[in-house]
Amino acid sequence: MSPERRRNLTGWGFLIPAAALIAVMSFWPMIEAFILSLKTGRGLRLNFADPLWYNYARLWQDETFKLTLGNTFIYLIIQVPIMLVLALILANLLNNPTLRFKGFWRTAIFLPCAVSLVSYSLVFRTLFATDGFINDMLQGLHLIDQPVNWLGQTGTARFVIILGLIWRWTGYNMVFYLAALQNIDHSSIEAAKVDGAGAFKTFWYVTVPQLKPMILLTAIMSTNGTLQLFDESWNLTKGGPAYTTMTMSHYLYELSFQKNPNVGYGSAISYVILILVAVLAFVQMKVGDKRD
Repeated sequence: MSPERRRNLTGWGFLIPAAALIAVMSFWPMIEAFILSLKTGRGLRLNFADPLWYNYARLWQDETFKLTLGNTFIYLIIQVPIMLVLALILANLLNNPTLRFKGFWRTAIFLPCAVSLVSYSLVFRTLFATDGFINDMLQGLHLIDQPVNWLGQTGTARFVIILGLIWRWTGYNMVFYLAALQNIDHSSIEAAKVDGAGAFKTFWYVTVPQLKPMILLTAIMSTNGTLQLFDESWNLTKGGPAYTTMTMSHYLYELSFQKNPNVGYGSAISYVILILVAVLAFVQMKVGDKRD
C-alpha cells in the first residue's frame, strides 16, 4: 500500500466514526422530526395528516403561536443590538494597554456567561420579586411609592428577560471581540491618530471595519440563540402573563410535553424555527459579507 493511500485510509478511519455519530445523533432525529411534523394525533396515536401540510397551515390560525413569534422577535430586535454594541465598547476599553487590572475586569465581565441558565434565572426572579431587592432599593431611593410587580406585567416582564439576556451574554461576545482586536493592524490606528483622528473616529472608521467578520459571526450566533430562547421564558416568567413573554421554543415545549402532548404540531413549530434561523443567517451573511 502506498503512503498516500495509507494516509487517506487513516483520515477516513478518523472521519467515519465522527460522521456516523453526527448522522445518528443529529441528522436522523431531524428527519424523524420532519416526518412527525406531517402527522396529527395525541400521544403515540399518530397518523399522517390530510393534507400533509395541515400542521404548517394551522400555524397561521394559531394566535398563541403568533404571539410567541412576536415575543421572540421583540427580544431579538431589542436585545441583540444593545448586547453587541455594549460588548464591542467593553472590548475596546479592555484592550487598552495602559488599563490597570485588565485581567480582573475581563474575568468579571465574562463570568456571568459561566453561570448556569437556571441559576441566574432564579436569581433574577428573586431580585425582581414584589418583595425583592430591586423594589426595596427603588423604594429606599424614593423612586417608587409602592412595589412594582415586575414579572406580572407584560412590559416589565419583557424588560427583565431582556436585561437578563444582556447581563449574561455581553461578556461572552466581548471575548470574541477582544480576540479579534488582538489581530488588528495597530499601524493603521497609529496612522489615523497621526492624521488627527480622535478616539471615536479612530474606533468607528478604523477599528470597526477590521472587526466586521467577527461582528458578523457574533450577530449570527446571537440571532440564532435568541430565536431558540427557552430558559429565560420558562424560568423567569413561565411565559406569563397570558403568554405575553413566552418564546417559540417555550411554546414548542408546552405543546410537546405538557397538557395534551401534540408532538406533530410541536415538530412543525421546530421546523419553522429552523427555517427562520437559516433565513436570517443567510440574510446576515449576504448583508455583512462584502468580499469579492
